[in-house]
Amino acid sequence: MKRKLSILLLFLLFMVAALSLVACSDNSDTDTSSNDDGATEENNSDEPLTLTFFNADGEEKSFDDPVAQKITEQTGIKLEMDYPVGGNDEAIPLMIASGDYPDLIFAKGDIGKLIEAGGVIKLDDLIEEKGDNLKAMYGDQLDRLRNSVDDPSIYTLGTNGVKKAKWEPCCSLQIQLDVLRELGYPQITTLEEFEAAITEYKEMYPEINGQETIGISLLGSDWRWLITVGDKASQLAGIPGDGQWSINDETGEAIYKFLEPDVKEYFRWLNGINDKGLLDQESFTHTYDTYISKLSSGRVLSIADDDWNFVDADKALQSNGMEHRTYAPLPVTVKPENTHQALKDYGFSGGWGIAISSTSEHQERAFEFLDWMASEEAQVLVNWGIEGENYDIVDGERVMQEDDKERMNTDSDYSKETGVGYYVYPFPQWGNGAVDSNGQPITPNTEQAIIDNFHETEKEVLAEYGMENWIDWYPPTEELGISNHGEAFNYTIEAGSDLQIIQQKADDLTEQRITQAILGAPEDFDASWDAMIEELEAMDIEKANEEMTQKTLDVMELWGTK
Repeated sequence: MKRKLSILLLFLLFMVAALSLVACSDNSDTDTSSNDDGATEENNSDEPLTLTFFNADGEEKSFDDPVAQKITEQTGIKLEMDYPVGGNDEAIPLMIASGDYPDLIFAKGDIGKLIEAGGVIKLDDLIEEKGDNLKAMYGDQLDRLRNSVDDPSIYTLGTNGVKKAKWEPCCSLQIQLDVLRELGYPQITTLEEFEAAITEYKEMYPEINGQETIGISLLGSDWRWLITVGDKASQLAGIPGDGQWSINDETGEAIYKFLEPDVKEYFRWLNGINDKGLLDQESFTHTYDTYISKLSSGRVLSIADDDWNFVDADKALQSNGMEHRTYAPLPVTVKPENTHQALKDYGFSGGWGIAISSTSEHQERAFEFLDWMASEEAQVLVNWGIEGENYDIVDGERVMQEDDKERMNTDSDYSKETGVGYYVYPFPQWGNGAVDSNGQPITPNTEQAIIDNFHETEKEVLAEYGMENWIDWYPPTEELGISNHGEAFNYTIEAGSDLQIIQQKADDLTEQRITQAILGAPEDFDASWDAMIEELEAMDIEKANEEMTQKTLDVMELWGTK
């Protein structure tokens, strides 16, 4: 709203100024030669050009931190950043309805709606003519940016790193380090072993810091239901990270994942631990802030979450002297025969990215800015910060300053205040596995840096298990293979298609019915589940399976991996 009001005010001021000039000037004496090309005037100005940028994953933030200032210095561009207030998922439809688009748009899964509405431009010609940095960054992966077999145009510059290394596990159940220490460092690879550990520890310590101990907490009250409830079920069932789908990487066959038997068994387990009083009773009602506050108190023994979602709690625990209450990711699966996919290499997935709007008056400047963000200079800046302020050159190599290393681990506002790491996502990025022209890592997050940054309790626990890094617990990347189809949640699904409509209905239904099944009586679980499956069949989930299978096959054809 502030941005729209500002634009309106500037427009009115411009009109007043323009009318004043008309009234006071003699047309015969006016020299318009310097105004024939607005772009020329813009480029000659000493003032930076402001581009409006909508970030679907953004937050309230001004583009004025030290790294942002350096970006402006190098590009002549400032960003006026907007985001969906309160997680509003109607932001893109409202843009389309009004025809009022910012210059740059990161729409995530709604990019298909913008393409259909003509709200964003094709980037193919700009990439060919002006995209040297982007072409160098994407290399032979450029085709993965293409929209579809029917429309093989490029509309977005992908947010995922092109060269990714798996130095940290994702998608796991997590348990407090102190639980592992107190119980003598047990092996925990099954749900039964996990449940036994939190049960025993909770009985030993019914209260922590004067508050009731919680066995496990979820965050199922908003969109994070997908992360802490839905995704954990498929991940622990050994299903790779394809969002709401279980996909055969060889045949392309796609199945709506909640139809998979092992996914059901994970929810049966949650239903059982809820009945035993181990599940946080506010798991489906508390807010994100309340969830983080609980974790930060140290009284939540375990979570089903990804590191990026609870990083603020992790830093709070460390800064408050409770590093022993931070979490270790466990290689738990529903059944022993399930292979955990935490270290799966999906290749460069293309898909979601930043687009340039069709109404922008600065399309070429916007593209040039994005191309610069893909340069080596930019990648070093956004990942490492400013030489002499955030890192130093020691023996020819970049080394983070000690204060910055400390703040990275303990201060949740570090990135936002300094800009270091803040502008990596959702902009084009080389990836944590890339190296610069001197052979140095393009990010400070190398595996050795990760190991060095573990706090003392982590190092103690890892040593007891004979490991250096948490990834040592998991099936290695080399054994899991590289995905032929990328990550299905990144696919552009055509707005209004049968697939989009059915999946949306199915997602709404499963979130509601699975939550009810988890919180219900154990003797009612099977009946509740069977009723949900009947509802899915009634909405023709099989047609969605067929269409997602075809979508996957089309992607593999487009990428040349079929």
